[in-house]
Amino acid sequence: MATAPATARAVASFDISDVTLYIDGTWRAPFARLRADMPVSWCAQSAYGGYWSVVTHELISQVELDPATYSSSWANGNIVIADPKPELNLQNFIAADPPIHTEQRKVIAPAFAPSQMTTREAQVRELCRDILDALPLGETIDWVDQVSVPLTIGMLCILFDMPLDEWKDLKRWSDYASSVNPDNDNDAYRAESMGQLMQMLARFDRLLDQRKGEPPADDLISRMIHSAAMGNLSPLERLSNIALLIVGGNDTTRHSMGGLVEVLDRWPGELDRLHADPSLVANAAQELVRWQSPVTHMRRTATRDATLGGQRIAKGEKVIMWYLSANRDEAVFADAERFDVARTNARRHLGFGHGIHRCVGARLAEIQLATLIGEIVTRNWKIVPQGAPTRLASPFLNGFTAMPVRVELRG
Repeated sequence: MATAPATARAVASFDISDVTLYIDGTWRAPFARLRADMPVSWCAQSAYGGYWSVVTHELISQVELDPATYSSSWANGNIVIADPKPELNLQNFIAADPPIHTEQRKVIAPAFAPSQMTTREAQVRELCRDILDALPLGETIDWVDQVSVPLTIGMLCILFDMPLDEWKDLKRWSDYASSVNPDNDNDAYRAESMGQLMQMLARFDRLLDQRKGEPPADDLISRMIHSAAMGNLSPLERLSNIALLIVGGNDTTRHSMGGLVEVLDRWPGELDRLHADPSLVANAAQELVRWQSPVTHMRRTATRDATLGGQRIAKGEKVIMWYLSANRDEAVFADAERFDVARTNARRHLGFGHGIHRCVGARLAEIQLATLIGEIVTRNWKIVPQGAPTRLASPFLNGFTAMPVRVELRG
């Protein structure tokens, strides 16, 4: 199709930030229309104001690789489509541009280095087995509450060197920190959210004070407190970075684990392929992140006038990169709606972002997903849905709040 003249603004006739698309799971068709007709389009009116949508793999990659033009900084609007209120404008390293982003990311990255992942993989395997061993076969359970949440939040407790029995607090704080929903745009919810995050800060400040008096160690809290870049953060900066580590450390993995139930129910033959060739498990984890796309979008803000996909973007306008759409881009992923455990280019997904902001904990997320898939194969299980899941009401995270299932042995 011809590229629109740079002077013409491609205006979408629908709003893909509408939360009902994600509650109902009806987002596929509008994104397909935009990929075909308007890879960069403007929506003038939404619950979050006007915004540009970027929906193809190639163009999102261009935005990700140009942080000088497309800013992530909290000072320019932060990383989600909703404009943050001043008291909840979280100032962490993902919501920062170089050099701040570079300096603070360097503090966290060693916790996810290959040398650490051997230890983490053993911890993930032990935690996963303990959780799955406790599941009753043949009875209806909530997969989110009994598998996805305790497995991902439990790993966070290990990373922070916190007691495992605090996982419910971490889960609650994560949900408040990641909430993007127009129904929550009111003073009462914001006050409750800030109260919860201050509880989180108080708990972690006690941990930080404890680690300050101890020799440097490998856990995330110790790395923060013993670093020049993050050892003297303001209270808001501490709160913001802790919230980021909690949300980033569980949401991608948690919601992909819910997607696993959907894909294995929809394509049961893929589980047969994994039994026939267990070496496909690691690739299946990558394909799961591509298919689920648990982070629906990330926002950037134009620091200067720019042209993208034939569209003129003005300085100060918000640019939304829809990962959910990029990971369905048929120009990159043939038969993109299908879940294929042997997909040869599954690793090209943008589920963890791209460029300097690619998720620092991506490898740990892959290990958690591959471990869960591998355990299901080893145990000869099938996970049978017992009703429709409850989907998260958010245009930011694509996931589930409840998922009734029954765990059964394969015949």
